[in-house]
Amino acid sequence: MSTRSDSTMSDNYEMMYILRPDLSDEQVTEAIKKYQEFLSDKGETNITVQHRGKKRLAYPIKKYLDGIYIQMNWQGHGQGNAPLARAMRLSEEVIRYLTLKLDKPVPITEEISEPVATETMEETVEA
Repeated sequence: MSTRSDSTMSDNYEMMYILRPDLSDEQVTEAIKKYQEFLSDKGETNITVQHRGKKRLAYPIKKYLDGIYIQMNWQGHGQGNAPLARAMRLSEEVIRYLTLKLDKPVPITEEISEPVATETMEETVEA
């Protein structure tokens, strides 16, 4: 038996999507705004976006070796998830996406951030 009231509580979602690497900065910004507004129009709230930057893919996707990673987090009842997935599947600019339903919210401080620099980690071996 669930003690949660669906009318007052909302779920937390996270989506990571990968854009084509040949998109210009303007096209990337337009795509981010398009999907952010899409969720907002469906009634989702607390939408935050992080631009993770261009990274090498683990394996080729649609003949691309690199991709531009974007992370979105939001709260809502999930009405926008299926239509958003359909829009991304039909889009020429998105090469891969994944949506997760989270148990608890992920704290994100910036709405649209600059690409995150990748850090190199050195292993230390103790004898």
